[in-house]
Amino acid sequence: RWHPLVGFGNLAAALERRINRTGARRLHGDAAWLLVIVPWVALAAGLRAAAPGALRWLVDVVALYFALGGRSLNEHAQRVADDLAAGDLPAAREHVGWIVSRNTRELDETGVAKACVETVLENGNDAVFGALFWFMLAGAPGVVLFRLANTLDAMWGYRTERFLDFGWAAARLDDALNYLPARLTASSYALCAGSMAAFRRALACWRTQAPVWDSPNAGPVMASGAGALGIALGGAATYHGQVEARIVLGGGPPPRGVDVARALTLVRRAIALWLAAFLLIGVPCA
Repeated sequence: RWHPLVGFGNLAAALERRINRTGARRLHGDAAWLLVIVPWVALAAGLRAAAPGALRWLVDVVALYFALGGRSLNEHAQRVADDLAAGDLPAAREHVGWIVSRNTRELDETGVAKACVETVLENGNDAVFGALFWFMLAGAPGVVLFRLANTLDAMWGYRTERFLDFGWAAARLDDALNYLPARLTASSYALCAGSMAAFRRALACWRTQAPVWDSPNAGPVMASGAGALGIALGGAATYHGQVEARIVLGGGPPPRGVDVARALTLVRRAIALWLAAFLLIGVPCA
């Protein structure tokens, strides 16, 4: 509860409640995005510029530490996997509801596993690889910009009456910042699939399924991840009381509880791949 991102989320929610009113909602949303993000990016840039050369790396590392969410993602997903392994479907529904925005009250075991695997794959990009990409590209200001923009997209980027206009900037700017990281993440999932057949399947799913997914960045990530795991994701899901007809991603049987652990393993392999690449090519922080 004391994590900086939690505090940022509370600030953003309070501002949204105050200014998201009828009339000029898109303009209000644009202004809100600037108000809650620009000061923190400027602060990170200022601290980095003011730090002595030997300590500049510390500013970058602290920013990256607070931006990465890999451990939290693992803990939340593993809790859902443990619930399913114990046959406790009500607990699994509750705990997966903590990490997804869809309605989980009526999900069966397959539905819970599917929701959990999807969020593991997508948040592997949002909470890990996207942050690493912008950290290596622009240091502390880059990683702060990416993580806060991604957080606002998760809060405001919905196609509901309340957020369709107000959250327009949050959704579009997150799409722009995530464009390259998402495709690198999809490539990493394919490379870490574990076999040549799974690698080819991941690439085929990415090529044929991602273009018709409603999100330009989640599509490649989840299609490649589902193909690498050899399972079927997507399909209909209920968000904010409305059933959304989504295409099927990947190929194979529906996911089970054990596939949550497989998805977490895929993300960990991809993390190892990224770190090995950084060490091999010696990419310096900007």
